[in-house]
Amino acid sequence: MVLNQATLKRDGVKDYVSLRATAIVLTTYALFILGFFLTTPEVTYEVWSGLFSNLLVKAYTFFALVCIAVHVKIGLWQVLTDYVKCARVRAVLQFVLYTLAFGYVAVGLFVLWGVK
Repeated sequence: MVLNQATLKRDGVKDYVSLRATAIVLTTYALFILGFFLTTPEVTYEVWSGLFSNLLVKAYTFFALVCIAVHVKIGLWQVLTDYVKCARVRAVLQFVLYTLAFGYVAVGLFVLWGVK
């Protein structure tokens, strides 16, 4: 089997594995945050700030934000190519929705690593 590395075609197996891997990471992150809320008797600003002052929590949150970006990119491409048949409308929707997703991740990174 010959693989053409210069192609711009999408690989269904890579998309499938990427979606499942990012979904697992996002599920574990959601369970981590849920566990924090369930085990913390009173969540105040100081407690919340203390949680996110930990470097491992920041790294895990950063990884979750990157996974959100990958998951959104693949998921939006799949949904839009399935349901929006007009190429121009699909291109505009992809641009707008990818821009919103990028903005979401950028704001998340700014909040996570922003200057106090």
